[in-house]
Amino acid sequence: MELVLTILMVLAAIVLIATVLLQSSESDGMGALAGGSETFFGKNKNSTFEGKMAMATKISAVVFVLLAVIMLFFA
Repeated sequence: MELVLTILMVLAAIVLIATVLLQSSESDGMGALAGGSETFFGKNKNSTFEGKMAMATKISAVVFVLLAVIMLFFA
């Protein structure tokens, strides 16, 4: 059981690292304070590549944390 959890943890870590590195930089600078980044694509973020990568990052982070908690109790 511990071996399976360790393998899943390593896979979750690799997916988390990959999704974070594939995201584009969202540093709008001071233009973000004035609402300069409010566009049509800003409202439909989930259908873009960046939105999908952000969702994949959130999901992989949750899986990583859950596996870490599970490994805490079973290891």
